[in-house]
Amino acid sequence: MASAPSHTETPRSRLSLYLDLIRWNRPAGWLLLLWPSLSALWIAADGFPGWHLLTVFVLGTILMRSAGCCVNDVADREFDRHVKRTAQRPVTSGALPAAEALAVGAVLALLAFGLVLTTNPPTILLSFAALAVAIVYPYAKRVVSMPQAVLGVAFSFGIPMAFSAVLGGTAWNLAAIGAAVPWHAWALLVLNLFWVLAYDTEYAMVDRDDDLRIGIQTSAITLGRADVAAVMAFYAIYLAGWGVLVDVLGVPRLAWLGVLAGALQAAWHYTLIRDRSREGCFRAFRLNHWVGFAVFVGVVAALH
Repeated sequence: MASAPSHTETPRSRLSLYLDLIRWNRPAGWLLLLWPSLSALWIAADGFPGWHLLTVFVLGTILMRSAGCCVNDVADREFDRHVKRTAQRPVTSGALPAAEALAVGAVLALLAFGLVLTTNPPTILLSFAALAVAIVYPYAKRVVSMPQAVLGVAFSFGIPMAFSAVLGGTAWNLAAIGAAVPWHAWALLVLNLFWVLAYDTEYAMVDRDDDLRIGIQTSAITLGRADVAAVMAFYAIYLAGWGVLVDVLGVPRLAWLGVLAGALQAAWHYTLIRDRSREGCFRAFRLNHWVGFAVFVGVVAALH
């Protein structure tokens, strides 16, 4: 008689766990960081910034987003076990020790720092501030009613770094940063923060019931029934502000086509989130990188 087939589950390889830890199969996360950084890079350089800086910012974005996932999963492992969508993450499920996840994150961050070292002193100094904000964010939800604003700063820090990488000098001081990062770079950072508030509030709407049960603070909970209206207002501030600012900077108005394409997508997202379904809100969040891509394409077309 043939023996019954074994149903013993094969342990996952370390590589598989690491790839899951850094969300390798979900590139939307690093694309959300990439498009604003590249848009700023093109504006700062008044066109194509060169292959060196393009490589630094593309690879650096992927590495730092991956490192951020490691820190976030360790910080949130006690909360994530109570949320269906996150309960099977490697650290949360116990498949990967927290110390090992942090070690992976540290290696990734060091690789990203190695790329930054090929730029200039002001950009290197800014990278420390960017790292600090990225580390603080996972803990913000314990004390801040809208931690998505902290995430907005973290996800937008590539903008001043892009300007610094293009315009920075050789001095190691705050004055050099001030000279390398003009006012409009910080204005773009603030505007991009509103886009982060829009899409991460959509993300928070997916887990609102779970977050209420376990006591986490999010923008979706803070805004309550005003969440959908607030998301649309965030989109409007981001897109209109970006369009006006690039116009003020003298970027050809062809860039407005990207803003218009982003606005049409935002209007479509309203139809996905208006009934607050988990599926609709999560779909809107996952597709947000196309909003940033549209704005980026508009900038590239205007500055070709």
